[in-house]
Order: sequence, then structure tokens, then C-alpha cells
Amino acid sequence: REERAVLRGRATMATMMGSMETVKNKQPAPMQVTAEQILREARERQEDDAFQPPAQKVMDAEELAVYRLRERKHFEDRLRMNRMAIGTWLKYAAFEEAQRDFERARSVYERAIDVDHRNSTVWLKYAEMEMRNRHVNAARNVWDRAVTLMPRMDQFWFKYIYMEEMLGNIAGARALFDRWTEWEPDDAAWTSYVRLEVRANQPERARGVFQRYVACHNLPRAWIKWAKFEEKQAQTHNAREVYETAMQEMEERDLAEEFFVAFAEFEERAKEADRARVIYKYALENLPRSKALDLNKKYVQFEKQHGDRAGIEGVVTAKKRFQYEEALKRDPYTYDAWFDYVRLEESAAEVEGTFDKVRDVFERAIANVPPAPDKRLWRRYIYLWLKYAIFEELTARDTERTRLVLAECRRIVPHTHFTFGKLWLHNAHFEVRQGRLDTARQPLR
Repeated sequence: REERAVLRGRATMATMMGSMETVKNKQPAPMQVTAEQILREARERQEDDAFQPPAQKVMDAEELAVYRLRERKHFEDRLRMNRMAIGTWLKYAAFEEAQRDFERARSVYERAIDVDHRNSTVWLKYAEMEMRNRHVNAARNVWDRAVTLMPRMDQFWFKYIYMEEMLGNIAGARALFDRWTEWEPDDAAWTSYVRLEVRANQPERARGVFQRYVACHNLPRAWIKWAKFEEKQAQTHNAREVYETAMQEMEERDLAEEFFVAFAEFEERAKEADRARVIYKYALENLPRSKALDLNKKYVQFEKQHGDRAGIEGVVTAKKRFQYEEALKRDPYTYDAWFDYVRLEESAAEVEGTFDKVRDVFERAIANVPPAPDKRLWRRYIYLWLKYAIFEELTARDTERTRLVLAECRRIVPHTHFTFGKLWLHNAHFEVRQGRLDTARQPLR
């Protein structure tokens, strides 16, 4: 029994010694390898050029037939797996075209159209193949089917008409434009039609196209293009008639800023400064101020070039008037802006000789009564009334109107909360100046 215990102890010690000998060395290696080095070495070991299949040379008709059969089988297998892959159909048709087998190429395109007849790329490639190989009638057939099926695709019409024009078939191109315009297309179609007639040296036909154009699109841009066409043809009278007709035919909401600017610039180029001035003034009076910013700038530049001193001052006054209107629209209780506006109209009234605009500004100003009975808010407001009374007395020389203004001012002031001594004194002084002492004493009692 003791010998067995000794043997068991020796076996345990041997096991412990063996386990100690198998411990790994976890110290860092003398040469460290980084991830960057691993990636760099992997990249260096890659092949420089991508794999390219070797070029094949067909030596006889038998090899050519085998090559064609292999390629066609490849395309057919791909289409069998995914019939809706339009790119595969196009590559298949291009392969057949490269083999000069046009019947097969047409068959491939027709099969692709059966798969997706609304795909514009298929129709374009189909027609371009026929055009490229000078199959004119076949190309016409394809284009005609395409524009019949998708008449809203402008690219089909443009390419079809371009082909006819290159073939010298102007009548056919004109017939195509007539078919196209029945669908009331955008401006590009009409302008292209006009350019065709100009290239064909048919200005009267071009005018007829413009008449149909403005009937279809009764908008400023259409009339402006027509007028510019007449101007290029050196037909100033016709261009003016176009602008005048446009003002009668278009609705008021369509008479935009761009139309009046184009009309005025036309008259300016025609050396008709008076006509241009009338157009500018009419536009500024009828268009909303927010939609006539560019028009106002053009008018200022026009007056600086062609106007006299009074005209330039009038334009500057109109510009300042617009600025005051915008500021008062944002905050009508800015009484300092009303004072500046009144002074502007007073200076303009000296030139015009009428006080209607000045009175209108005063009435609009005093209509903005302060919202609260606070004397601090009412002070500038009362000064507006006093300035109104002084204007009527000294500038307009209207005594009765002055008396009415002062009476209305006294009525509107909330005397139960506060009053203004200057108002009463001004009323008394006014009556004294009129020689009515008894009336002057009454407000001061």
C-alpha cells in the first residue's frame, strides 16, 4: 500500500512537469507583421492586368457558323432565364446587326417589343439600326409605329422629322409636324416647326405656324417669340401688331411682367421712346407692385437714357413710393414712415399741381388709430393730424377743410384718459388767424 502511494505521487509530479513544458511563449515576436503589410503584399501578388480571353480568328465558313451558333445559344439561354432583360435583347440585336443579318436583327427587336412595347429605348435602337444601314422605308415604318404608339415622346418626333429633312423630304417633315401639333405639344415642337419653315425660306408658312401656336398656347412667351420673329424679318409694323393683338387676346392674369418688358424694349429698339414710356407707365399702373420689380428697374434705366429731368424725378418718386408702400404694408402703425410718405407726395404735388395724392396719403395715415389709450402711442399720431391741418391751411388754402380736420381730431382723442394742449392751442391760433376771436376763445375755456 505504501509503494502504491509513492508511485501515485511520482506520476502526479511527472504530469505537472509535462504541463509546465508545454506552456506557449506569449512574448512579442522580434519581427512584427501589420495588417497594412499583409494587404500590401496581397496586392503585390495580384496579377497586374485583368484576364482577357484570347482573340479568336475565324478562318472559314464552318468556324463562322459555329461561332454564330454558340453566341446565339448564349443569348437565347440568358433570355430564357430572364425574359424582361432589355439590355440582353439589345446586345442580341447588335450582335445580329454586326453579322449583317438584318432579318434576324429585326426579329430580335420585334420579340423585344412584344416583351415591353412601351420601352422607348427599344424603339430608338430599332429605328437607328435601320437608319444606320440606309433602310429608309423600314426606318419610316418603325418611326411611324413608335409615334403612333407613344405620341407624347418628343424624341421620336424629333428624330423622325430630322431623318425626313436630311433626306430632303421637306413636305414629309411638314406633314409630320402637322400630325404632331394635333396633340398640342410643348413650345419646343412649335419652335422647331417654325425653324423648319425658316430653313425652307417660307416666312409666310412660319407666320401660319405662329398663329396656330398662339391659339394653342395663349401665353406671353408664345406671343413674344412671334414678335421677335417678325422683328428678325425686319417687319417692325408686324411685330407691333403682334404685341397689340396679344394685349387684346390674352386674359388680364396672363399679362405678366415679361410681356411688357419685351414690348417696351421692342419699341425702344425701334426708336419709339414715347411709345415705350406709355407701355412702362401702363404696366406699372396695372400690375401688382410685388410682380413689377424688374419692370420698375427697367423703367428707371429707360428714363435715365431717354427722359428729361422731370421724367427721371417722376421715376425716382415712383420707386420711393413703392418702398414706402411695402414698409407700411408690414406695419401700418409706423407713423414716421407716414410722415416721410407725406413729404414725398407734397414734393410731387408741387410738380403735378394737384393735392389729391397728398390728401389720400393723409387719410390713409390717420385711419390707423392707435390700438390703446396710451398717450405715448398717440403723440406721433396727433402730430399727423396737426400736419394735415397745416397742409390744408398753408398749402391747399382750404380754410373750411382745415376746420373740419381739427374738429375731427378733437372728436377722436379719448379726452377721458388724456388730452393734448398743442391741439387746443393750434385750433385757437388758427381761428385767430382767420379773425374769429369768439370762436378761438371757445376751445380754451
